Amino acid sequence: MTAHSPPRRPRVFAPDDPALDLAAAEPDPIDAFAGAEPPSAVVPASLPTGADVRRGLRWGAIFLSASTSLAILAISLSFTAFVSSAMARNDWVGWLATALAAIATVSLAVMVLRELVGLLRLRRLSHLRREVGDALRTRDAKAERAAVKNLKTLFASRPELKWGMARLGEHERDVRDPGDLFAIAERELIAPLDNEARRLVLKSAKRVSIVTALSPMVWIAMIYVLAENLRLLRALAGLYGGRPGIVGALRLARMVIGHILATGGLAMTDDLLGQFLGQDLLRRLSRRLGEGLFNGALTARIGVAAIDVTRPLPYIEAAPIRVRDLLPEIFRKASEKAPA
Repeated sequence: MTAHSPPRRPRVFAPDDPALDLAAAEPDPIDAFAGAEPPSAVVPASLPTGADVRRGLRWGAIFLSASTSLAILAISLSFTAFVSSAMARNDWVGWLATALAAIATVSLAVMVLRELVGLLRLRRLSHLRREVGDALRTRDAKAERAAVKNLKTLFASRPELKWGMARLGEHERDVRDPGDLFAIAERELIAPLDNEARRLVLKSAKRVSIVTALSPMVWIAMIYVLAENLRLLRALAGLYGGRPGIVGALRLARMVIGHILATGGLAMTDDLLGQFLGQDLLRRLSRRLGEGLFNGALTARIGVAAIDVTRPLPYIEAAPIRVRDLLPEIFRKASEKAPA
């Protein structure tokens, strides 16, 4: 036990004693223990830190930017000078340089034109989806017929849909209630495309799961997964009438990712995988097989979201394509090909 100090005796101070100012400036031990802040008059000014010191010009960043720009300019000038000197010659080198430059120019023009056409197709598909949504919401029969007409124009050049187009034309005149024409169009035109879309998503998910399970290096699997998902997006968009280029596929990928985040698809994929396989089985699986199954399920989720984004009509009478319906086949195929 600690010894108690003797009680403090009363003391008398003069009103002008400087000790009173010092005592008032010191914080009370009880207030300090309770977390009270000391008076503002005695708070010491904080010393300036490195973050508080105002920085001047970032000369390192300026040097790197200027050096990189100078290197790009030098390479461009060297290439331009080489092409100009080669094309100025009258021998076979000059003619070859001229031909190669012409081929490169035409190829670049065709690539830019294809990207523009692909973006226009995606815009047309988005405009058609908005028309269908407005017609369903307002139950306007006239707007519904206009949207179906645009849908028929979109698929007019598809030989595999000629029979469905004929069936739609036979029943189009007999439809009276709003929404029934969209149901017929979905059954005759979109349902066959849904079957093909399901096959594309399932095939792509199987490839991703198998390659991820068998790949000896992680970066190879990552590159393949990205390339396969981008190819799947382009294939699905082309199936439903979009047919985008590379830029259009990247824009579509952004739309699909936004759709997945809005619907909580990533967490849903993980939950579905756990519910289908079971927690005990997931713990017993090998690491590669588990990664393959997750990547395959994620690819299937991206494909299903791409179908929701690019499908010209919403699901009216047809059953939606769900990831839970694709997981059994993905798991069976990955288990057959996975290493022991």
